[in-house]
Amino acid sequence: MAFTTLRLPPYPKLVTNNRFSGIFASQFHSSALPSRLVLGSSSSCVGTLSLSINHHSSRWSSTTFTCFSQTSELSVSVDTYGNNIIGGGGREHALCYALQRSPSCDAVFCAPGNAGISTSGNATCIPDLDIFDSLAVISFCSKWGVGLVVVGPEAPLVSGLANDLVTAGIPTFGPSAEAAALEGSKDFMKTICHKYGISTAKYQTFSDASAAKQYIKEQGAPIVIKADGLAAGKGVAVATTLEEAYKAVDSMLVEGIFGSAGYRVIVEEFVEGEEASFFALVDGENAIPLESAQDYKRVGDGDTGPNTGGMGAYSPAPVLTKELQNVVMESIILPTVKGMSMEGCKFVGVLYAGLMIDKKSGLPKLIEYNVRFGDPECQVLMVRLESDLAKVLLAACRGELKGVSLKWSPGSAMVVVMASKGYPGSYEKETVIRNLEEAECVAPAVKVFHAGTAFDSDGNFIATGGRVLGITAKERDLEEARDKAYLAVEEINWPGGFYRQDIGWRAFPQKQFSRNA
Repeated sequence: MAFTTLRLPPYPKLVTNNRFSGIFASQFHSSALPSRLVLGSSSSCVGTLSLSINHHSSRWSSTTFTCFSQTSELSVSVDTYGNNIIGGGGREHALCYALQRSPSCDAVFCAPGNAGISTSGNATCIPDLDIFDSLAVISFCSKWGVGLVVVGPEAPLVSGLANDLVTAGIPTFGPSAEAAALEGSKDFMKTICHKYGISTAKYQTFSDASAAKQYIKEQGAPIVIKADGLAAGKGVAVATTLEEAYKAVDSMLVEGIFGSAGYRVIVEEFVEGEEASFFALVDGENAIPLESAQDYKRVGDGDTGPNTGGMGAYSPAPVLTKELQNVVMESIILPTVKGMSMEGCKFVGVLYAGLMIDKKSGLPKLIEYNVRFGDPECQVLMVRLESDLAKVLLAACRGELKGVSLKWSPGSAMVVVMASKGYPGSYEKETVIRNLEEAECVAPAVKVFHAGTAFDSDGNFIATGGRVLGITAKERDLEEARDKAYLAVEEINWPGGFYRQDIGWRAFPQKQFSRNA
């Protein structure tokens, strides 16, 4: 096996082997690995080693990265529902890509990773580590001198993985279970908003279906119904009629389609406006913003059909002007960081605010918090980031973000998600995907990020998830990025897949463009 080793003083040693698929630990001496470990969903790394784990017997997919450098970070996102892992890697692949470019990291390892990550050169995938035991992760960190763990997916964070790692004396980028409740419980998030004066939609919480329906009748439609807990991005219903709202309540509280995540529901006012995603890195007391982004949750063109994990995104988002970003930081992000500190559960990690820019007032309202990078927004952010991601993440873990600023490439980036036909419902797996190399040759700034891929016995890429690929392009402006992304999409030969043809339409209201599949 061929390794490329780099040492950039004063950073520890990292080793790269993009074709190695076995356990890498036996190949290194612990003295050479004052490393960093990142946990995320299926694959992600960047100066880190990525693993998937099962914590406290709760089935979730996570990816952990070990970075032998000054910093490493990984945010994981997987489309999961109950015990079914249906994604795991688009955001992680993007993080591997960014961390590999980080001067602080000499190598990137990702376990388990996926077929695309293993062949991209962005990370070494480690599929043979037992990823369903958090104690194994702690043991691994101790054995190999891992110096930083970054936990990506929301489920392990909510379950308390960061707590366990910190208790074991392992520096960890990612919120505690108590702080991760900002995503794990929408009722908790709303309570924090109310207590600390953070603008959000009016709401009430219910565990009784009849009471929820009575409130809905009083408020009228349109109205929004949300499962209180984690539902893999599928626990939100925007009801345009009372009948739709009643049906959503019954599906969650009576039929239990989201299990324990839907034992309580949030009934929320419908806020008309434009959605935007706002990300900030937080060190417990300080926060620094990332660039703006906007994603497309609905499965169909024209924002029709059910919600998904995300069918595309672009950055920057024109709706989030610099003035509005300042408003978000001052009125939403910083009060949340201060409030969580006052509550005794300091937040360390990525704070992702899902916003609605109110059509009436033009001001942002907080719709939800996630405690990790969004997917697919992470893809467009990582291709634009020029700062040393690993170094910045380590600063967050050390409480040293004050005064830190990030550098971004000019221009715009867009990602178009290709998903298996039938998603977000049932879909066929193991359909063959061809011409991925041809897609990346459309333009130098095109990158295909893999989410749910594997190899078949003939060495072909096959789809193993709902959202499978994120075709991302970075260009001088958003229109050029959109054109390059769709040109790359059209190169891909995948009869079993589909994609939205109108990603970016909000930024081009005068064109309302549509594309032919």
